[in-house]
Amino acid sequence: MKKIGITIIVILLIVALAGCQAQDKEASAVVNIYTDRHYDTDQALYDQFTEETGIQVNVVKAGSDELIERLASEGEATEVDLMITSDAGRLVRAQNKNLLQPITSNKVKENVPEQLREKDSNWTALTMRARVIVYARDRISPDDLSTYEALTEPKWKGKLLVRSASNIYNQSLLASLIALNGERQAQEWAEGLVENMARTPEGNDRDQMKALVAGEGDLAIVNTYYVGKMLNSSDPYEVEVAEQIGIFFPNQKTTGTHINISGAGVTRFAKHADAANQLLEFLTGEGAQADYANANYEYPVNPKVAASDLLDSWGEFSRQELSLSVLGENNSTAVKIFNTANWQ
Repeated sequence: MKKIGITIIVILLIVALAGCQAQDKEASAVVNIYTDRHYDTDQALYDQFTEETGIQVNVVKAGSDELIERLASEGEATEVDLMITSDAGRLVRAQNKNLLQPITSNKVKENVPEQLREKDSNWTALTMRARVIVYARDRISPDDLSTYEALTEPKWKGKLLVRSASNIYNQSLLASLIALNGERQAQEWAEGLVENMARTPEGNDRDQMKALVAGEGDLAIVNTYYVGKMLNSSDPYEVEVAEQIGIFFPNQKTTGTHINISGAGVTRFAKHADAANQLLEFLTGEGAQADYANANYEYPVNPKVAASDLLDSWGEFSRQELSLSVLGENNSTAVKIFNTANWQ
């Protein structure tokens, strides 16, 4: 009788342990994301990841600064495992607030070149875009273009269109020029661009291209994937606009064209860090990288993946070789320069 009792207790313990393991597995089968990206491509990739792994992906979308502040205020209580945002400057901002932990996956490190990862793996790039000069093909020859710095020449007075100083893409461009040319030359560059602006900055990158084709200016500074988005837009007017502009990759004989990224970091208090690392492996893998390139017109960060036919049609280019962390480190100086240059 005593032997039977012991057997029953052992069986109950095994059942209880199995139950606990099942609960742990269920709890780990999820990744909660904060993201400022709003593309259908992203959701399709999350769905594919869930289908392949069984790991559920839950997404909260909002502005990047709002999400960073929410993550900071939540502290250890946060349920968020992965922070995804556009621009390296924002990732550095989250890192400086001690909101991220190192990515542990060696596969991610194999997928993404060192320049596109934070040196201690606190974040990694997922996609890449170039900030280029676009021009009105009926009025400007690409032979007249050369560098970002040359946009301050008097011949471009009243012809340049660009977003406001509060835009992170412009802040990161200026941060890169601070690193390459020094603060004084960066200040002179910002002042020179203000002198040559066709109008007070307004609107997004698409609006700059629309204003260019409407004749408000001859040149604009935009990110490449916006050109792809407009060429493939459901709005016929956006297609018409994009077909009338040319793309020029500046600084090909000097320091290379400025690039930036959308990237991700595992949050410091992630409850599902292993699953978050697994999702990062998937998003930097060859299949997801091809989808980013073909459906969202962003350059792949995985060197094994070719750019899409559209991106290839714009030609190869040399890019700045700066560590992307520099964009965040120089952000406050860039903002100060924009203010003193009166870049609205």
